[in-house]
Amino acid sequence: MLKIKRVPTVVSNYQEDNISESASGCGRNCLGKCCLPVSRLSLYAFKIQTEDPIKGGNVNSSEEQPPISFLHNLLLGKWEDRMSRGLFRYDVTTYETKILHCKYGFIAQLNEGRHQKKRPTEFRVDQVLQPFDDNKFNFTKVGQEEVLFRFEPNNDESYFCPSAEVASDLQSPSVVVINVSPIEYGHVLLIPRVLNCLSQRIDPESLLLALHLAKEAADPFFRVGYNSLGAFATINHLHFQAYYLAVPFPVEKAPSQRIIAKKGPHNKGVIVSQLFYYPVQGLVFEGGNTIRDLSDVVASSCICLQNNNIPFNILISDCGKKIFLFPQCFAEKQALGEVSQDILDTLVNPAVWEISGHIVLKRRKDFDDASEAYAWRLLSEVSLSEDRFQEVKACILEAAGLQEANVENTLNKEESLYKLPAGRAAPHLPRDCLVHQ
Repeated sequence: MLKIKRVPTVVSNYQEDNISESASGCGRNCLGKCCLPVSRLSLYAFKIQTEDPIKGGNVNSSEEQPPISFLHNLLLGKWEDRMSRGLFRYDVTTYETKILHCKYGFIAQLNEGRHQKKRPTEFRVDQVLQPFDDNKFNFTKVGQEEVLFRFEPNNDESYFCPSAEVASDLQSPSVVVINVSPIEYGHVLLIPRVLNCLSQRIDPESLLLALHLAKEAADPFFRVGYNSLGAFATINHLHFQAYYLAVPFPVEKAPSQRIIAKKGPHNKGVIVSQLFYYPVQGLVFEGGNTIRDLSDVVASSCICLQNNNIPFNILISDCGKKIFLFPQCFAEKQALGEVSQDILDTLVNPAVWEISGHIVLKRRKDFDDASEAYAWRLLSEVSLSEDRFQEVKACILEAAGLQEANVENTLNKEESLYKLPAGRAAPHLPRDCLVHQ
């Protein structure tokens, strides 16, 4: 059994509490079955539009700004309200961030306090699939003051209700809550069907819900991420993360080459490409006849990885129209003593945000010395070898019902960096105020 001395970041103010629940409830208005069914929460209901086609291209290629969505204002307004109420462990808006002077523009943030309040990891790091354990911390123990709103599908129309009964619904609610140890502005967690106590594993409906969150936010600077167990998920209760960052992620700039062609009557229209000239091997999924088509193909790929015990990370980009999938092996290499000590000394756990190019550093020295060479070395430790990646890629494509094709002349080796619009920067991070090195 692989063991790593590693501790997760606290994501809830109740994560370190030992709560003893009685038949009458825990008495603190939590998200558990003792309190939630008799509660009222804000509700954002989105109209199900799974049959809507996903148009080609991406919003990032347009100079026109998309209209500000209601969800955008709702999420940030409620997030800032929780900040004013002192629910966060620190004020992330005061932390230093800089873009490294290099082709991809890796982003470094100094967050010296984020790793100081932690608790021991309560699950094995060498098993991607592990059963849910109610005795360990999970999101049913979160207080309702950390909840921003419920996020639910609706067949008729989209609407927002400031206060809706939870018990009136038949299925377990999905909620958006704050991350009390935020990496960036607007950092939240999406917890699908919280009362079902799902372990950290991808299923088609939960991934589709995450894509809808990105779509409803309608902002290319809002990305949604996922870490599997073994790929630096710190809590074994199904959740996605999301936040705003008003610059392109480096992985969004990396060139890619189309690798598949789908034939037959069940063509879902999903395009799969492979990243090139990036330190982490990865696949890019986009297109699809509908948003469900895209979600189903990616979910099938993730389920293949889960069933084969391969840790992975997901980045949902471009308002839900593009998904990056990264099989990774950092924890395994770390347990085997194959990661350089100087990399380990930085205390960086390369999860989805780091792999995508937003690297959170815990020490002033590492932040001051941050360079493209360091970012490349760190992320290279995450990546599968070429031979192993080809094996995993073949498994993924087979599971998703896709066929690899010989597609020539689709890789732009010069500059395939797409351009994000001028857009809306987070208030604390205007694009023209970034510190460049």
